[in-house]
Amino acid sequence: MELREEFVLSALEPGANMSELCREYGISRKTGHKWRKRYLERGRSGLEDESRRPDTSPLEVSAELVLKVIETRTEHPTWGPTKIARLLRHETGAPSRTTVARILKRANLVKKRRRRPRRVLTSEPPQLEVQGPNDLWTVDFKGWWKARNGERCEPLTVRDAYSRYVLESAVLPGPRSADTRRAFEGVFAEYGVPNGILSDNGQPFVCTRALAGLTQLSAWLVSLGIDLHRSRLGCPQDNGAHERMHADMRAELEAHPAANRAQEQARCDQWRHEFNTIRPHEALDLEVPASRYQPSSIPWSSARPRSCPAVCELRRVQSNGLMTYAGVPVFVSRALAGQFVGVEYVSAHQARVWFHHLRLGEFEPLTSKRVEPIPPARPQNQEDRTESVE
Repeated sequence: MELREEFVLSALEPGANMSELCREYGISRKTGHKWRKRYLERGRSGLEDESRRPDTSPLEVSAELVLKVIETRTEHPTWGPTKIARLLRHETGAPSRTTVARILKRANLVKKRRRRPRRVLTSEPPQLEVQGPNDLWTVDFKGWWKARNGERCEPLTVRDAYSRYVLESAVLPGPRSADTRRAFEGVFAEYGVPNGILSDNGQPFVCTRALAGLTQLSAWLVSLGIDLHRSRLGCPQDNGAHERMHADMRAELEAHPAANRAQEQARCDQWRHEFNTIRPHEALDLEVPASRYQPSSIPWSSARPRSCPAVCELRRVQSNGLMTYAGVPVFVSRALAGQFVGVEYVSAHQARVWFHHLRLGEFEPLTSKRVEPIPPARPQNQEDRTESVE
């Protein structure tokens, strides 16, 4: 303030050089003339800083809307401005996404994310056509956390790929086959049977050492006529939408554990209800999954597998994984204990083994002691490439 007054008094002296004074005080000529004019009009008070707030603000929002946005974000910490704006549209006069985003930013409720660089994949992910509800369900275990009493909680999540509808979020003590099967039985009883299921390569869905990767659970699913699809090893992005759902569960449930497993199940049920019927989904044009989903037309009681070739002879797999063919025990897989497999006789040196429509492998009648998996298909023109290298 004192410097401004000193500058103005110097500028008002007869013969004062405005340009020299402005350079001496480190200000522009425009600012110098402004202070001189204000001093002449209002005296010393004209040198005080004035408010820069505009007379009108078209972006100004009511305090009620600000509080409502903050309350909604606090209640749903993983929701973004698009979902919040959609939910509040009928309550507060249709706030825009931009307005909600600005309120969240000013309230320091926006967490910046570090974007990871894209990786170049060496192979293609599963190509699956999903044209309606129950064409494909995606399944996975969320990953475990502990309730406050120390109980292990590991949710099994089942989701319809077409509608994003979460059919189950069963809090289990771990990925045991028997517990997982009971959870699936409840889902099938309520919603029917899907055409296909996509899972990763972990237990209890896949055993990489077994024929066709079958486990007791996946063999049971095949026996219901369900096509099994698997993501690539180490590629969770092949089931990216399911993983994204798990990220929401991590933030909204795992970050605030309940007292015990039973209470965790109640919270998961409430979360699933909200996810399916309240939360708008951008992939569904901000509709809710419940508006797109309907139960399967195939009830569990009517589910039938696709049959193996008609020329097969049926053999029952014993509890130790063996079947008997022409009086000789042949090892198939313990995962198929109690199931029937089909043996297709080709020649004295080759017999094919089928489990419903899945071709498991081959063995040599009378001499082989186990069924060997089918070798992977050889890439086309491999012989030509080898010859060219030599």
